[in-house]
Amino acid sequence: MAVVSWKEILFLTGLVVGCYWNSLSCGFVFDDVSAILDNKDLRPTTPIRNLFLNDFWGTPMAEERSHKSYRPLTVLTFRLNYLVSELSAASYHLLNIVLHGVVCVLFLRVCRLFLDKTSSLVAALLFAVHPIHTEAVTGVVGRAELLSSIFLLAAFLAYTKSTGTDHSIVWAPIALTVVLVAAATLCKEQGITVVGICCVHEVFVAQGFTLPMLLDTLRQVLQGKDGFPYAVLQTLLKLIVLVISTLLLVIIRVQVIQSQLPVFTRFDNPAAVSPTPSRQLTFNFLLPVNAWLLLNPSELCCDWTMGTIPLVESLLDFRNLATLMLYTFLGLLAHHSLRYRHTSAKTVIMALSLIVLPFVPASNLFFPVGFVVAERVLYVPSMGFCVLIAHGFKIVSHTGPLKKISWLMIGVLLTTHAVKTFNRNWDWESEYTLFTSALKVNKNNAKLWNNVGHALENQNNYAMALRYFLQATHVQPDDIGAHMNVGRTYKNLNRSKEAEEAYLVAKSLMPQVIPGKKYATRVAPNHLNVYINLANLIRANNSRLEEADQLYRQAISMRPDFKQAYISRGELLLKMNKLSEARDAYLRALELDGTNADLWYNLAIVNIEMKDPSEALKNFNHALELNPRHKLALFNSALLMQELGEPKFWPEANRRFLTYVEEEPDDANGYFNLGMLAMDAAENAAAEHWMRKAIGLQAGFRSALFNLALLYSQSKREVDALPVLDELLHHHPEHIKGLILKGDILMNHKKDTKGAKVCFERILRMDPTNVQGKHNLCVVYFEERDLPRAERCLEETLALAPNEEYVRRHLSIVRSKMAAMSAAGQPISGERVRTSDEEVKPQGVNEGAEEVAESEKEGRGADVGKEAVGEKNERKSLAESLGGGGAEQPKSVDSRQTEQQTRGKSTKEIKDIEEKRAAALKRLEEIERILSGD
Repeated sequence: MAVVSWKEILFLTGLVVGCYWNSLSCGFVFDDVSAILDNKDLRPTTPIRNLFLNDFWGTPMAEERSHKSYRPLTVLTFRLNYLVSELSAASYHLLNIVLHGVVCVLFLRVCRLFLDKTSSLVAALLFAVHPIHTEAVTGVVGRAELLSSIFLLAAFLAYTKSTGTDHSIVWAPIALTVVLVAAATLCKEQGITVVGICCVHEVFVAQGFTLPMLLDTLRQVLQGKDGFPYAVLQTLLKLIVLVISTLLLVIIRVQVIQSQLPVFTRFDNPAAVSPTPSRQLTFNFLLPVNAWLLLNPSELCCDWTMGTIPLVESLLDFRNLATLMLYTFLGLLAHHSLRYRHTSAKTVIMALSLIVLPFVPASNLFFPVGFVVAERVLYVPSMGFCVLIAHGFKIVSHTGPLKKISWLMIGVLLTTHAVKTFNRNWDWESEYTLFTSALKVNKNNAKLWNNVGHALENQNNYAMALRYFLQATHVQPDDIGAHMNVGRTYKNLNRSKEAEEAYLVAKSLMPQVIPGKKYATRVAPNHLNVYINLANLIRANNSRLEEADQLYRQAISMRPDFKQAYISRGELLLKMNKLSEARDAYLRALELDGTNADLWYNLAIVNIEMKDPSEALKNFNHALELNPRHKLALFNSALLMQELGEPKFWPEANRRFLTYVEEEPDDANGYFNLGMLAMDAAENAAAEHWMRKAIGLQAGFRSALFNLALLYSQSKREVDALPVLDELLHHHPEHIKGLILKGDILMNHKKDTKGAKVCFERILRMDPTNVQGKHNLCVVYFEERDLPRAERCLEETLALAPNEEYVRRHLSIVRSKMAAMSAAGQPISGERVRTSDEEVKPQGVNEGAEEVAESEKEGRGADVGKEAVGEKNERKSLAESLGGGGAEQPKSVDSRQTEQQTRGKSTKEIKDIEEKRAAALKRLEEIERILSGD
């Protein structure tokens, strides 16, 4: 066997790079979204063992919605890519190019077993540039084909060394072959077919048998004339080892998928649910369709499902001629290769084995698969095709007159294929370019119209997306996913009535439940999202909450393991204040997926609503154990620790807020709460730093501005507080506590009674019953030496708050002063008024020592104001952490039905959480009735 030279390796890899370098600019498209962007198994926080428990898309194999594609070694390479560059698509595409180059070199090495040096190089070059490979190489998920092919070729090369020079069996290569077959299978299922290729090689190439020889030997043994020849026994022994190993792999594979086949719909593969003979005729017709793609890859399409290839429903359909011609051609080749022992026959039989055996699992002939035609599954079969072309070139080029023509034809073929491959890569640049290129080939596939709509939807071009989704419903009126997409787009366009109508149409297309009978119809799990979407839409109307709950329960009755239904129902029950039922819904979802950090997080939200902060904190911690960077759990658990008011929690709350701002550096609320913690700990410099940071990120941040001003006031830096209050009142002129604090500073520290008077009068214009503003205006009158007006003002204040002792006391002081001045014959207005022992003072936000200052911090869960909660500092509930209910985003009927979003939705604030400070709060509550302006 001629070895592969370094020049040939460099030439092949250079050609591969030349054809595919532009794929480095492509992003994640089509199935890449589910396999890469939405697959949590790639994240370092996910345990490695999950790769061996979940399918290719990150779904647990035990779940019925799993596609049962078990490819942990392929996912492991994705995870390595993520470690290097996270979600930078270029690194994923670069590794695919490298792997394709490795496959080409190994394929050249295999070709040297059957072809001469020149012909084998021609086969490898044609394989390197064939346009049919763009889906496998440029599509990131095609890595499964690349890795499986590497191990498949390596296993075959190892097996070819299992026969010694004396024709004895060498067991080490056979053991290595078994290991490599297992590795190929763990990359993609078709890897196991290399065992059949090895068997063909052993019988017809290594041992040199022909079909007549085997039949003659079998006849003699059956007639008792002779036993099996030694060579036959050796062959049988080796094949038995291979077959037993294969059976063990198959048994393990069946155990992994738990003896369940994946659920595919008639939209994925229409022929699979068609009656006889339409099913058989169509599946057989798909063979010449695939052969034509290898012969003439001029019109390539990323998706051949739905109506791309109309069903062959009659024997009179002329397309049956193509099927007959292909079988005739293959039969002639097989007859030629199985009857003779010469080199040409061996080459043809190996080429046929490479074409046929790896294609069998995807052929639909023995069991249905989730597609009609998929270009990437032709990656290995194209090797046999390239061997046949190169072998034909060898025969023709040895004929004198045709030698130059054959070389010219090969040159033209390689050049045109290379150019086509290079240009085809641009189609994979984005989802929009990919699906629009597919529509040029086929306009009868509703899925393509849907996916162009998704691409436009991702650009927020909802109006144009709606046109494509509506076209999909016209092309395939019974496509549930298309109607769901229409409904979602109408919702995005704020056309709720049309959205509901579209969802109802999709719901009407679902198989109906028969009362009293078990729901046995196999339904694509993603289609059940129509119930979730419709319920999420109508529950915006508080009068239809029960109707929404009925839809969630209907989805659960149809599929008891429908995790998303429990999640969405839990959120609805939380909104309906059915806390125990909401908790039960989340606990049921956790039974289905106990490793979901989002579920633990949302269970904690229910615990908060049930006034169980300790259980809430425990569940927050569960979420963070599973995902230490879970942003909502970090934020809300730290907020809970902060609100508990126990200093022992403050260091951990501070650490979690710091981690949160690392994850969300542009969220001002994280810095604000760090400032609040620093204020609790009397770390004024740190508090000022964090408050300034929050204000810098969010201009006019109400709570941060007020608390910063309050911090300055408490730190005897009243002059610094004034510009902060001016900024606060510029953005929020109605901020009563800010006006009170500013008036207090102007009167007590700046001696600016006029400015203070403006503040208090503005308060009373907004709220004439505000006791604190009214009282402080009375103090202004007192400072202006207008005692009669001060008296009247205090009498009015006392009428508003008859139980406030300080108002009564201040009124008594004014009256006493007026009586004394009258008795002395002094005018009771017009000069500065002072008392010798007690002074009439405004009630400011710093009155009442430290407890009052504590209660005046805004943005606290149980304190006055809660303004940060009103901005963004809120408890997030279930749907937002899982993407608004998780089911609102089905984009098509393929595996891309998950779209990740995180949106906020308010829940009730935590109340009565500072019970341990009840004694202090008792005093605060008395003063708060006067001080509170919000």
